[in-house]
Amino acid sequence: MGANLTETHELPISRARVQLAQGNPSAALAVLEPLRQQVDAKGWTDERLKVMVLQAVALHAHGEKEEALQLLGDALALAEPGGFIRMFVDEGEPMAQLLSDAAAHGMMPDYIGKLLAVFEAEQQGSAGESPHLPFTSAQPLIEPLSERELEVLKLLRTELNGPEIARELAVSLNTMRTHTKNIYNKLGVNNRRAAIRRAEELDLL
Repeated sequence: MGANLTETHELPISRARVQLAQGNPSAALAVLEPLRQQVDAKGWTDERLKVMVLQAVALHAHGEKEEALQLLGDALALAEPGGFIRMFVDEGEPMAQLLSDAAAHGMMPDYIGKLLAVFEAEQQGSAGESPHLPFTSAQPLIEPLSERELEVLKLLRTELNGPEIARELAVSLNTMRTHTKNIYNKLGVNNRRAAIRRAEELDLL
């Protein structure tokens, strides 16, 4: 079921990206608006964030700078508690421009500063001698895991399920889920097995 839901939303998102790449932001916005209402109604925060980020880029490309900045501000406020980085950085140069505009307006300086620093590091990487690697194996983490997150990561490697890990750490299931989500974001993965594999590549375990 979960995979189907993701596919249902990945499809219009991919279509909107193609429209943007072809220089047709109004077509991208036409695809994204109904999708945004759908994910808002379902309350899926991650999907909603993806749509908002892309909508902000499309609005900016469409020349609607004010609306783009407003929407980006909403997306940043939603994304900051989870420490999302890749969701913005993966949108490339148009997002870097939009974030620079937002920074000039004094919006969320700490978080935007962090995101722009990642863009800068990646640009330097691609301009340098060595070819730029995507965010995969053996690249250091942009944002290191906290002590608590490392504890959770070690337990994720065991056979324990979520509630058992929460009991082991003497925290609520909700807190445990927040830690897990932060770990996935920082490692650039979206499931337990991938998190363990990535952590092993980085010698975190």
